[in-house]
Amino acid sequence: MAERKPLADSQAVHDQVYEAIRERLITGRIAPGVGVSLRSLAAELGVSPMPVRDAVRRLAAERALAVNPANKRLSVPSLTAGRLEQLSQARLWIEPELAARAASDADAGLLRRLKAIDAQVDEALRLGDVDSYMGANHAFHFALYERAGAEVLLAMAGGLWLQIGPFMRVVFGRVGADGLAADRHAEALDALKARDPEAARRAIAADITEGMDKMRAAVEAGR
Repeated sequence: MAERKPLADSQAVHDQVYEAIRERLITGRIAPGVGVSLRSLAAELGVSPMPVRDAVRRLAAERALAVNPANKRLSVPSLTAGRLEQLSQARLWIEPELAARAASDADAGLLRRLKAIDAQVDEALRLGDVDSYMGANHAFHFALYERAGAEVLLAMAGGLWLQIGPFMRVVFGRVGADGLAADRHAEALDALKARDPEAARRAIAADITEGMDKMRAAVEAGR
């Protein structure tokens, strides 16, 4: 394996560390139920514990991480049925609205970018490549949502993905590529091509519902 390059030792190191840990949560590389020490995470990132501690405080405030007061180890908060229901509802309020707004301003450049990302999603599913799937699926959704020009809604969607990313990874690992429903990205792309906000809203809502239903089944199976 290639040696990991330490993060730059600069004034912006705290933000770099925050983004690095955030990316690990979104793609599920910090697994639910597994405690991680600040020191080990700092060593992995090639920084001192101080910026990691700062990033963890920010992520704990966003409910993406919890810190055990007894041993200071950090972990992903548990996903109860009630919390999952709230996350699902919040996603259905926010993300389809972002998609609908983006459809009104879609252009050929956005379509090309999304098609290229969706090809990466399909290839990752074909190979059963969890890391690539998680990264490409997130990239597709947020390349779409960013076009909406709605910064408040976009920030809220980002916070929701921080909380569900680790559990999406668990679902993918349990059901495998063959058990995942076909995504609704193609329907979303058709809606963008037609500049049809309501069709884009429906496609993303269906994508969210199907994914969250699988997560709900995984939570129930783990009881």
